[in-house]
Amino acid sequence: MSLPRIYSAGLLALSLLLSACSPSEPAANASRVLKIAFAGDNTQLVSLDPFQVYWIEHRVVLRNVVESLTDQDPASGKIIPWLAQRWSISDDAREYTFYLRSGVTFSNGQVFDAQAVKTAFDSNKALAAELPSVFGATYLAGYDHAEIIDAQTIKLVLAKPNAGFLQATSTTNLAILAPESYGKTAKERSLGAIIGTGPFVLANYTPETGVRLVKRQGYAWASANLKNQGEALVDAIEASYIPEESVRNGLFVQGKVDIVWPRIPFSEVDIALFKQHDATIQSRSLPGPAWGLYPNTTDGRILADPQVRHALQKAIDRKTYASTSYSPEFPVVQSVLDVTTPFFRSQGAKLAFDPQEAGRLLDQAGWQLGADGYRSKAGKRLSLEDNVVLRETPGDVLLQDQLRQVGIELKLKVRTYGDWSAANAAGQYDLTSTYMTRADPIVLQNIIDPRTANTPTVARNIYSPETLSQAQTLFDAGLTATNDAQRADAYGQVQDLLIDQALAFPIYERLWQAATSSRVSNFRWSAEGFAFLSDIELKP
Repeated sequence: MSLPRIYSAGLLALSLLLSACSPSEPAANASRVLKIAFAGDNTQLVSLDPFQVYWIEHRVVLRNVVESLTDQDPASGKIIPWLAQRWSISDDAREYTFYLRSGVTFSNGQVFDAQAVKTAFDSNKALAAELPSVFGATYLAGYDHAEIIDAQTIKLVLAKPNAGFLQATSTTNLAILAPESYGKTAKERSLGAIIGTGPFVLANYTPETGVRLVKRQGYAWASANLKNQGEALVDAIEASYIPEESVRNGLFVQGKVDIVWPRIPFSEVDIALFKQHDATIQSRSLPGPAWGLYPNTTDGRILADPQVRHALQKAIDRKTYASTSYSPEFPVVQSVLDVTTPFFRSQGAKLAFDPQEAGRLLDQAGWQLGADGYRSKAGKRLSLEDNVVLRETPGDVLLQDQLRQVGIELKLKVRTYGDWSAANAAGQYDLTSTYMTRADPIVLQNIIDPRTANTPTVARNIYSPETLSQAQTLFDAGLTATNDAQRADAYGQVQDLLIDQALAFPIYERLWQAATSSRVSNFRWSAEGFAFLSDIELKP
């Protein structure tokens, strides 16, 4: 497809979005409409239901329509009041009592109260039982029932301790919808039949095209994270889904959109171009695991040998990876968790690039360097297979080249999503990736504790029996901890274990970036890596 046709398609998509508003909507001042260009929509996991939502761009939108019992300070990670003014937690981390704000209403006029909270949590529990793979189920883990104390007080009771539950109540996925919304089917909610208490109302959603939000009149109960405690400062938000990078960037530099928000970080060339047009680059690492690789250490696999794993760790030049794959200012990964995750513990010194030590470890393990530049032992080449989804990236190829320098062959096995998942489940790999975005270290249990992981085989294959026992003891300590110091110790030790035993290979920080035009002010990130759009002001 030629550039002009791509460009026309992008402009058509944007024009369709801009005209897709209900006749009942109040007219918006064109100079007070915030326009955002996201990357492509997710056609396989389309959902605007907070409990079902997976696609991170959808969660950016939802965070400004629906609200949660608590919020999380993006700087400290501390949980702060929102729809609940305060709370108390039982000593065994099983009972969470919330004292709700009064005067809050949903956009359909229904009152926010304890019954609305009970309806939301019970409806989500029922959906999780019907669809165990639904994304919000990990946040709801352990929820048993709700007890209404009075109209403004509710106790949420868990079947087992979960010290991460308070943070879960701050997330978009456990946002509270109006009781009317739960009378809709799960599919209807996914397609936009949702009613929240937020500063914007969802007016229209067209999959693969875009979404339109309109300002809610009379809104007055923002989280303390927002500078603007009242109605939104823009009349509407129009977000378009445009897969083609050249189209998104072109619309931005022409002033047709105010924010360009891709799925992957900007290149050095893009950053230079945007700055020429007085744009500001907004950057924040997504909370949760850094993007990394996890080994298959089962018997017979090359990475069952800890010396080979440690050599692999030393052979990765993470600083060069960051600057070459993205830009010189790109942060260098320091741990299995990104720096924005509460209780992050730096492992930077242990992750230092040391090809000489890598070579020494491989020599010691019996892998000898051959004339072809690769190592072998007993006639077998030191070759590792890495499961890659859909396509090789430049970063994949760079990593392949880095490992080649110490004699390790990295085969990039490109698979479809379905094949990738099946191969992971069957243990058909040496290295594979897994991650999930959440601003709490409990997220590690959702990906690498076999008891709770989305792909138990991948999680199980990481450990020897001894290290699995150690990891699960620490995970359990994190779940039952009653204060931050105990949680920090437990999850700090998890990070130590994974790096000290070379059971995880962090590659890069999952940095998310947006470029804002010169007419945008007060762009601020949330703890989840989203944005408080009702804070944004637009110059005419």
